[in-house]
Amino acid sequence: MSGSAVFEIRVICDPDDTDTVTRALANAFRTGTPRAYPTRDGMRTRLYLTADHHPDTTAEGTNP
Repeated sequence: MSGSAVFEIRVICDPDDTDTVTRALANAFRTGTPRAYPTRDGMRTRLYLTADHHPDTTAEGTNP
């Protein structure tokens, strides 16, 4: 990913929700490969994704 607006997203969720969360974030942002780790208590999952805004596609070059 390139650009100056790259950021990291961390989500803590139920393990059964990781695919849904990952897909939703990929629809909202350009994301890298998700990294998943168990929480300390082992009950949930920590997801980490590097993200960037989708490229501008408007004629003026601005996002709505």
